[in-house]
Amino acid sequence: MGNRARRSTPFMRERMSTAQDAAVQDRDLELLDRVAAVSAALRTEVEKKVVGQHHIVDGLLTALLANGHVLLVGVPGLAKTLLISTVAEALDLDFSRIQFTPDLMPTDITGTEVIEEDRTTGKRVFRFVKGPVFANIVLADEINRTPPKTQAALLQAMQERMVTAAGQSYRLDAPFFVLATQNPIDQEGTYPLPEAQLDRFMLELQIGYPTRDEEVEIAMTTTGSRTVSIGSVVSAAELVELQGVVRRVPAAPSLVEYAVRLARATRPDDAESPALTKKYVAWGAGPRASQYLVLGAKARAAMRGDATPSWEDVRAVAPAVLAHRVVLNFEAEADGRVPRDVVAELIEVSRAWI
Repeated sequence: MGNRARRSTPFMRERMSTAQDAAVQDRDLELLDRVAAVSAALRTEVEKKVVGQHHIVDGLLTALLANGHVLLVGVPGLAKTLLISTVAEALDLDFSRIQFTPDLMPTDITGTEVIEEDRTTGKRVFRFVKGPVFANIVLADEINRTPPKTQAALLQAMQERMVTAAGQSYRLDAPFFVLATQNPIDQEGTYPLPEAQLDRFMLELQIGYPTRDEEVEIAMTTTGSRTVSIGSVVSAAELVELQGVVRRVPAAPSLVEYAVRLARATRPDDAESPALTKKYVAWGAGPRASQYLVLGAKARAAMRGDATPSWEDVRAVAPAVLAHRVVLNFEAEADGRVPRDVVAELIEVSRAWI
């Protein structure tokens, strides 16, 4: 009870002390505890099938609670598809997988109209058949292997949670979560994602090779006859409720200002940008990055059961939020710099701002 009393203050700053608001306050604190419990339970369920990759699971949880989308970048064989399908199973959500290929058409994603004949009247009518995008979790596998026209079919769905086909708009069920994968080494026959689509992804998560011990465990567990069942952690309706309480977590004005300054520090034409940015960056992150830094910090705090995000929460999500939004110039390429290196240095510079 003492912990609840301590955590109640930030929520109460935004509400009047009426009986109704006190009930809402108590409900929010219960939901905050539930966020932490669901996060811990999901990690436990995922670990039954996936060895390691703890930071990736935390990143997926952060984006899911913040109602954002994720781009996963990693070489083949690192359990990207297994990880995503396991998360969907543990969350008891509808899951669909779209294998992006050069001949994939937009209607293969959104759906198409078919002609049906009414048996009683003999009249033919069009009926819309929903595509795989109509799911709670959509895995867009190797998204850069399809042309931009087909990639763009996801844009409206990711941003507006709607699909328009044949002049009709269809709302996607909540929660809606797109996880796209990219192979960073085999670039032949690929179509790089345009910046407009990259900006739709809240986070870009880099999946690396497992450690030696983890790889031994993978080889042991996946070559035997053991079967694993994944338990359901949370329903779709409750997850939407948890996403709502994450948004209601208050962020201090100073924290929001810090997040905005960090995002603006990636823009070379900004008067306050450090010399590092002016030297190496051609284009920086837009305002959506500031929003995601704050939302990501709120989600990380909620995952711990805390009602107040910290500056460290902002710094923790910054590499995944900013790196894919930063475009480097030729000087950076000549010096062997990559966006994540530049963002990491900017984060260190930002420590002096507090």
